[in-house]
Amino acid sequence: MAGAVTAGAVHPQSARAGAGRRVAILGGGVAGLTAAHELAERGFDVTVYERRALGGKARSIPVPGSGKDGRPELWGEHGFRFFPGFYRHIPDTMRRIPFAGNANGVWDNLVPASEVRFSRAGADDTIIPMGKAGRIWSTPDDFRETVGSAIATSTKMGEADALYFANRLLVFNTSCDARRFGQWDKVPWKDYVGAGHRSDEFRMLLSRTLTTLLVAAKDNLASTLTIGTMGEQFLGNPLESNNDGPLDRLLNGATNEAWIDPWTNRLRDLGVHFVSAEVRGLDLDGSRISGARVVDSSGAAQTVDADYFISALPVEVARTLWTPEILSLRPDLAGMSQLTVDWMTGIQYFLRRPTDIARGHAAYVDSPWSLTSISQGQYWNRTPITGLGDGTVQDCLSVDISDWNTPGILYGKTAKDCTHDEIAREVWAQLKAHLNDRADLLRDEDLHSWFLDTGIGWDGTRNTNADPLLINTAGSWGLRPESFGPALENLFLAGDYVRTNVDLATMEGASEAARTAVNKLLDVINSDAPRCKLFTLYRAEVLEPFRQLDIQRFAAGQSNMFDT
Repeated sequence: MAGAVTAGAVHPQSARAGAGRRVAILGGGVAGLTAAHELAERGFDVTVYERRALGGKARSIPVPGSGKDGRPELWGEHGFRFFPGFYRHIPDTMRRIPFAGNANGVWDNLVPASEVRFSRAGADDTIIPMGKAGRIWSTPDDFRETVGSAIATSTKMGEADALYFANRLLVFNTSCDARRFGQWDKVPWKDYVGAGHRSDEFRMLLSRTLTTLLVAAKDNLASTLTIGTMGEQFLGNPLESNNDGPLDRLLNGATNEAWIDPWTNRLRDLGVHFVSAEVRGLDLDGSRISGARVVDSSGAAQTVDADYFISALPVEVARTLWTPEILSLRPDLAGMSQLTVDWMTGIQYFLRRPTDIARGHAAYVDSPWSLTSISQGQYWNRTPITGLGDGTVQDCLSVDISDWNTPGILYGKTAKDCTHDEIAREVWAQLKAHLNDRADLLRDEDLHSWFLDTGIGWDGTRNTNADPLLINTAGSWGLRPESFGPALENLFLAGDYVRTNVDLATMEGASEAARTAVNKLLDVINSDAPRCKLFTLYRAEVLEPFRQLDIQRFAAGQSNMFDT
């Protein structure tokens, strides 16, 4: 498999690229692969050390033993992939990954989703088209009326609640940077939108569901800076000049086939080496990292020598490497120990007939485990699901479980306390409670099999998770580090926990962090190589004068002018 990591001992990096240009990248997820891509294109000698599988949380996972009679195995995954139109860094990389028959490389494997379904248990569902539009407002009043009307119409919410929420969006969109980072980052989203004083529909859709959809977080914990910034991007996406494509996109095949494997093939063509090894520690010599201690796939412990090191490890792993000596040089890294991680993990249901749930994502509004799903068969024309497994699978309903801490409806237990079989039955029951209250959309007899992310392990009493997700809780911006600190001369950070414009633990954030780390490395060595392209987030130009006024108001201790 192209995305596999080479097994065997750790081999010293060659001097092929010349002295001072050997880079060891620790971690082979999206951040690590992005850094490797950018460096290899600039002539560096790059080796990626990854303990499990290239692609990290973005990869596909073959279902063992599912292939029959020469058919490939079914594909599982950590969670379904989607690529909002405001993503710019990931698509830029995709265009540089060759793919047979595609003029724009892997990027041409992205296909649009045309609608989203908000499914309610015991109530009518709401299906919202994901179409494009022209310019959608011209003044603050127009913003309030247009956005409020769209919310009221699409969600059947009361006009008062819809206009109130539109005004809260206006407050954030007209807030200056100082207020966003100095005030709104410290306020949980639930408090910011005043959910405790609004209708049940408001609390469920615009506070709880919106938060779990974006970051798998609870609305009483998630940073308003994070949720507000993401909302700003989705509002701006319909404007052609501010996005890379439609509001919601998916791949036309399994992630490995449509993206990760072509990517790792391209990196190998560029000379990147991949080694199966787990990072155990960093050695410090003065103000430089002198080596990374790793254990390879054979169990042998060795030390990796390189001129520069890029840590592309997830936050819960990276922060275990910071020794007192490293922290004395970069005290800002100490805040990482207070960052919060939680679980958002996928389970796939393989079905004997196609589903007709939505031509896009579905959110199960009343589900205790905050479920979302996508029916993948309708999009996979690259390698149709019907050609996988034993030949009887017609569709794959890929589901994300965003809340592992709330008791379910079947066993009265949290997902963390359920066995894997119980998780599968509980999720299936919650889906049916939403989808079968008006029509028979899910039938037990159609269920062929299921697959739970292999990162979830059962220790006999409770589940463990090898791949938790960073949650940007209120006040967490100040705990997140920059990609480089000059006191530690040759260590750069490239992970979704690093401070980026994309203030969310996503593939896009990981890509931006990796590009920023590479640019810092190029600055350190005074390289004349072109810097990695970095994209800015959307902000409505018509509201810029109000953001400028807000600079003065915030400095004077006054509220935003629309914050009534």
